[in-house]
Amino acid sequence: MSLITHFRRQPDQERAITEEKSGDGGGGLRRLRRVVAWAVTALAFIVVMVTLVAPDTVGGITPAAFLRIPVEGLLGVAVLLVLPNRFRPPVAVIAGAALGVLAIWKIIDLGFSAVLARPFNPVYDLSFFSAGVEFVSASFGRIGAIGAVVAAGALALAVLVVMARSVLRLSRTAVRHNTTAAGGLAVLGITWVVCAVFSVQIIPGVPVASVADDQLLQVPASLHDQEAFAKEASVDAFGATPGDQLLTALRGKDVIFSFVESYGRSAVQGSSFSPGVDAVLDAGTRTLKAAGFSSRSAFLTSPTFGGGSWLAHDTLMSGLWIDNQQRSDSLLTSNRLTLSSAFKRAGWRTVAVMPGTTQPWPEGKFFGYDQIYTAQDLGYRGPRFNWGTMPDQYTLSTFQRLERAKAGHAPVMAEVVQVSSHAPWTPIPSLIDWKAVGDGSAYTGMPSAGTARGSVWSDFTQVRTDYGRSIEYSLNSLISYVENYGDDNTVLVFLGDHQPAPLVSGVGADHDVPVTIVARDPAVLNSISSWGWQDGLRPGPNAPVWPMSDFRDKFLTAFGSQPRAGQPSR
Repeated sequence: MSLITHFRRQPDQERAITEEKSGDGGGGLRRLRRVVAWAVTALAFIVVMVTLVAPDTVGGITPAAFLRIPVEGLLGVAVLLVLPNRFRPPVAVIAGAALGVLAIWKIIDLGFSAVLARPFNPVYDLSFFSAGVEFVSASFGRIGAIGAVVAAGALALAVLVVMARSVLRLSRTAVRHNTTAAGGLAVLGITWVVCAVFSVQIIPGVPVASVADDQLLQVPASLHDQEAFAKEASVDAFGATPGDQLLTALRGKDVIFSFVESYGRSAVQGSSFSPGVDAVLDAGTRTLKAAGFSSRSAFLTSPTFGGGSWLAHDTLMSGLWIDNQQRSDSLLTSNRLTLSSAFKRAGWRTVAVMPGTTQPWPEGKFFGYDQIYTAQDLGYRGPRFNWGTMPDQYTLSTFQRLERAKAGHAPVMAEVVQVSSHAPWTPIPSLIDWKAVGDGSAYTGMPSAGTARGSVWSDFTQVRTDYGRSIEYSLNSLISYVENYGDDNTVLVFLGDHQPAPLVSGVGADHDVPVTIVARDPAVLNSISSWGWQDGLRPGPNAPVWPMSDFRDKFLTAFGSQPRAGQPSR
């Protein structure tokens, strides 16, 4: 008899000899094994239960939120108990892998909740992954982005393996104790039905009788959203208005629409950093008034939160509610009149200044821009400020030099995007003399004054402080630009694209962003007197709030545009 055969046939005998040599007769080792086995089983149960009942939002994670009975778990146990022995292991592994996918889904949900204040939608949100990789690459370098992708892949694989093994282990335990498992299943099943019928909730809004992830139920509605959007887009009050009947009250003006990244209501109201931003806005109001400028402010409700800036840009320009990528893609294939194409039709030179765009932007053709300046076109020779490719002051200075400083230039309508207040909000540039801006070389050495890139998220208080400082810088850049380069024919509309992530704005913050119109010509602000907007650069708590999608038609109407017959403007 070979040695291998001997060990195979007499495992218990050999194990007993080994345990006898250990000095405790094997009892202690057997007890240890039982304890370890039950601990592993308990851990597997916890992993499965947490996956099934865990909330999909950061704000929803509380101890009481886990006191739920998942119907999927009950059904899974019932199926495994009645399956023949030969089918049980493969079914358990498949079920575990499916549960692993659910776990990954919920992890993504939590990430979206932490950044965008909403759960993940598989129909709309796949594009956010490439945007996330681009953000990591810009902030931490290509190697950091590759490392993050590899780590995410390894984590996903580990989750699938752990979940499959956990379900397999629990199925074996349930079968060994099938009588107890069946009794417990019956009790929990009856409890689930009772809780479902009477809508029992331990905490408001969280039913005890739970379903693992109701986002799956939203997929059919998401797929039909394209039809709803097409119906909305078919109504265009100004789509057929001739150019000579558009924007007649702004003839001869340079009109600048400037998006200030992450400039939300939380920046001006109710936050620890608000006093600094408020001080900048109040001082700016006084400075511009001394230079002959007046301003009016209010709030717009953005279609996005924490990210997805392009959705806000699309919404403002198109007058349609663009809150997902599917709608954005549909818009770009339509013939919708945008604010920029309306100005173009009316005779303005139209330009887009996009310092955060590092690749070609063919979508810009849809918006009707005569000239698109991406990061490569702006000639910046200074240091990079993390995700922000260049300081806002440089962006405005270069726009002035390339477009408005030319003698006898045609009236310009421009969309100018400011990126210095983009996450991670450090390092932050400082204002310098406009004459010293040049090609940006003057900023060399300035980034070292900010928080180190590697420690940007290590102190949440510091993150909020840096956010406030970055907004102050962006606003000061705009105020100083108007003070230095504004004239009787300058009209500035500046607004936020969305609120900052919940880490900064707080869980449950609204989607409102400040919006302001600045002009020296009294006729400009007289045209919007019926809007009820508040004086100055800082909107107060009682300032009007409009959906961002309403702005296009209200703006066109206020400044002399005539809607097509039978299609009244909003």
